[in-house]
Amino acid sequence: MPQQPEATIGIGMVGYAFMGRAHSAAWHAVTRAFDVPARPRLAAICGRDKAATEEAAQRLGWASTETDWRALIDRDDVDLIDISAPGDMHASIAIAALRAGKHVLCEKPLANSLTEALAMKEAADAAYAAGARAMVGFNYRRVPALALARRLVEQGRIGTLRHVRAVYLQDWLADPQAPMTWRMQAERAGSGALGDLGAHIIDLARYLTGDEITDVSALATTFVAERPYAGESAVGMVTVDDAVVLSARLASGALASFEATRYAAGHKNGLRIELNGSAGSLAFDLERLNELEFLDRADQPGLTGFRRILVTEPYHPYLAGWWPPGHTLGWEHTFTHQAADLLTAIAEGEQPLPSFADGLAVQRVLDAAARSAAAHRWESVTR
Repeated sequence: MPQQPEATIGIGMVGYAFMGRAHSAAWHAVTRAFDVPARPRLAAICGRDKAATEEAAQRLGWASTETDWRALIDRDDVDLIDISAPGDMHASIAIAALRAGKHVLCEKPLANSLTEALAMKEAADAAYAAGARAMVGFNYRRVPALALARRLVEQGRIGTLRHVRAVYLQDWLADPQAPMTWRMQAERAGSGALGDLGAHIIDLARYLTGDEITDVSALATTFVAERPYAGESAVGMVTVDDAVVLSARLASGALASFEATRYAAGHKNGLRIELNGSAGSLAFDLERLNELEFLDRADQPGLTGFRRILVTEPYHPYLAGWWPPGHTLGWEHTFTHQAADLLTAIAEGEQPLPSFADGLAVQRVLDAAARSAAAHRWESVTR
């Protein structure tokens, strides 16, 4: 059983819906699984609806509430601001928190625009010297099987990279009568499947390969232009993409393809990524979260094929904090691993990864993809 740290760090979180629930569970669980240098204290949760925020605080285990994120930042008992709110709030909250000397964890994608992401990265750089740390929440980096995949790539086990192919398939909008939400409004979400889902697989490509995307060619479409508001006869205009397909060149010369959609019937959370290299291949499927597929071209001829690695051994990434071999983990554990890594980096004075610079790098690709889809041509990723 991990020892409880004597030091504490006050957490203030903005948002209490889907991501807020996931982050809350992680802050509660992290000291039970890992020997982290500081115990998170869930000081306050913030939301605009006072009654709903108070209900969430009681259900999710927060000590108090705020209805104004500025008041949350001003609190002396809050050391870290956890931004689990929609994308249109990321830049203003993160920049204000960093200027106030608070650490920041910001959900992905980092921002709704390249301009906002640049400003956030500049604020993080300025705050770093004063001791404030900033991290963007690409939680799939914390899947043990994907962390193992990165290790194998770093060890040269797949040789020279040739291809990256990644898809992220969901179906929650396949019904044209599915109600309107903020995720379908450009002013709130920035983009649709491109930023919501594409950001994850673009970040994973960077994380796993250490390579950068240099040029993109994208197609995007909106299948259903209007959607009803829940419980109302009125409809709203959908102003984001429903699906995007993206071809890319990498700095190493490798090629990549990405597909993100919320219209793939039968797929609830179908993220899959595969790397092909001169010496082997790696493949991961989120619906088999505890497994990694690995092919080694050096195997005996006639016996070459993908092997299934069950990533549950204590020497695998993150697994030492959990259960005996074969006792599988779930999606929610990625957020606990994220919390552990962030707390450790803060205590050691290191830059937590992925940084706002990583978030900005992904935002540059999203921006190039949006420009490409609009202009129907290849676009360079700005640096």
